Amino acid sequence: MQRDDSTHERLADRLANILTKLNMGYQLSIKELASEFGVSTRTILRDFDRLNTYLPLLQDEETKKYYLESNYLGKIAPKDIRNFAQLSGISHLYPSLDMTFLREILDSRAHHIYSVKGYSFEDASQFKELFKALGKAIQEYSQISFVYKGEPRLVQPYRLIHHHGSWYLAAVRKNQLRTYRFSHIQLTHSPHEYLKFVPDPNIVKLVENDESIWFGQDKQEIILTIDSQVAFYFKQRSILPEQQIVRELGDGSLLVSSTINHDMQLLPLIRFWIPHLKIVSPERLQHEMEVELKEYLNL
Repeated sequence: MQRDDSTHERLADRLANILTKLNMGYQLSIKELASEFGVSTRTILRDFDRLNTYLPLLQDEETKKYYLESNYLGKIAPKDIRNFAQLSGISHLYPSLDMTFLREILDSRAHHIYSVKGYSFEDASQFKELFKALGKAIQEYSQISFVYKGEPRLVQPYRLIHHHGSWYLAAVRKNQLRTYRFSHIQLTHSPHEYLKFVPDPNIVKLVENDESIWFGQDKQEIILTIDSQVAFYFKQRSILPEQQIVRELGDGSLLVSSTINHDMQLLPLIRFWIPHLKIVSPERLQHEMEVELKEYLNL
């Protein structure tokens, strides 16, 4: 979803400031926070939905203000903020999250120094019931049922995953690990309890270590050339899945490898960088992409 400059989320700054206020015992108003940070009330509600999956937040019935359960006041330690940053996918935005740097970004003047722009997320407020039901099932090692794209499913849930702006459930069905996008899940309310299951350590390891959401498929290595005009961007950060620079060529271009589970992990990225990227191996993937582009141009 596109946003103009006036509504870009200063994500890390805002979450850190809200955490600090809650930790100090403040009761927080949606409207006041929206005004303070220059965002919509819907954005702040989305922030509280994120926080509510991690913290025991309460809401005053009359004022509708949010506050932290009294037993937790003053107990949010730096390690908790680091954990939250990792869960939110923002830990790598900063050079460090040690004590000195945490004090700096939690300072009330931090918004004069830092700003995070260009982060676009699915509106997670619509999934509040899903977060609670799926999270509970994962914690209790209990199977759960739902309707997915109109079809009933009974699964063993393992992890809630945020990937490229959207939420997914990683779960086992019929002995195969799959991912289910939240926006296609409809919970079913069954009167009986479902059977418990024993988590498979191999599945747990796969979910934790795999960077993609394309589980259950064999990985393949793709070799690409990167034109010298854009090589700098690929040297600065990993743009492609599991990107590795094989070598830098004499003209400044790069030979790069990328390991993927599914073609669609890579093809949209290559299309974005056309004409500066080319698939060297496997040749069939480059050929398929060229055929698709020709068909598109002939429309």
